[in-house]
Amino acid sequence: MNTLAQQLSKLSSAEDFLRYFGVSYEESVLNTSRLHILQRFYQYMRQENIMDTNNGAANEAEMFRHMRQLLTKAYDDFVHSTPAKEKVFKVLQQAEGQRISLHSLKESLKEKRLP
Repeated sequence: MNTLAQQLSKLSSAEDFLRYFGVSYEESVLNTSRLHILQRFYQYMRQENIMDTNNGAANEAEMFRHMRQLLTKAYDDFVHSTPAKEKVFKVLQQAEGQRISLHSLKESLKEKRLP
């Protein structure tokens, strides 16, 4: 039997995560916000210390439900807003009304690896 961590390590795309956790999604939202959704999900997990394997989480079913809630919350952030307004990545936070190059966005991704 695979553990939750082992199953998660096999996921790579936003679609993979959303399907795995059973979160309904619209392609149009994913097409514009996929990396932002995953980054926000990662931020929510860090805020709640889910990344810490020694946090005493009760069981994997409970952990799965909690992570599903956080992913749903992250996805909903971009259903009701835009990447430019949410400013998940450092490059967007620093841009404040400036044009952002694809190169600078890629560099910011290198700094923060997605889960």
